[in-house]
Amino acid sequence: MEFVLPSQAFVNRFVPKSKFFEKAIVNTKLKKEFTDSIQKITWLYKLADETIGIKGTSNVEEIQIFEIQLKEQMIPKNVLRVIDKTISYPILYVFIHDTHFAYGITLKGDSSKNYYFSDWDSDISFNFSGITLEKVYQGIITQFIDGGEGRGSDFDTLVETDKKRKLLETEISAMKNKIANEKQFNRKVELNKALQDKKKDLESIIKSHLPL
Repeated sequence: MEFVLPSQAFVNRFVPKSKFFEKAIVNTKLKKEFTDSIQKITWLYKLADETIGIKGTSNVEEIQIFEIQLKEQMIPKNVLRVIDKTISYPILYVFIHDTHFAYGITLKGDSSKNYYFSDWDSDISFNFSGITLEKVYQGIITQFIDGGEGRGSDFDTLVETDKKRKLLETEISAMKNKIANEKQFNRKVELNKALQDKKKDLESIIKSHLPL
């Protein structure tokens, strides 16, 4: 798990959890979640014009890389929302628990706070090149989307398609549970038909994600 970046980008600075309490409204329950889930936060890298020689844009002025050492192998999404609310720049997260690791990033500007996470111990060779930092950021997110790197779709189309895929997967899972609990035969038949339609829609979207 290594990042190929210039030495000027290396920060390696400890960030106290209390810093986020000072800048965001955090209730007692969330403070406890911070304490219970996170061992240590380290600001690893700063990607900016002066550190990697790639200019920012009005949307993405800088990109930060944070290492989050966890007390258990579970990613605390509520805690990430506080960190992302406090820091205006996009953050690529590296989660560490014992010898295990995972990556995560949020889609900035998305009101639903859509997150992308890798599987545990699934390494990603991140490509930090691009004509602007916004393109670098988009490239990072693309690497989290199944088949994203191989598609020629523009970034917004790729993200919207991935959202539809995730929504369909959630609906299919819920529909399967509903069918399993349904007692009336006719209703089961109706639900099964709707399920097959959803599966076809999902199959179509998955195919659109595959490399050409």
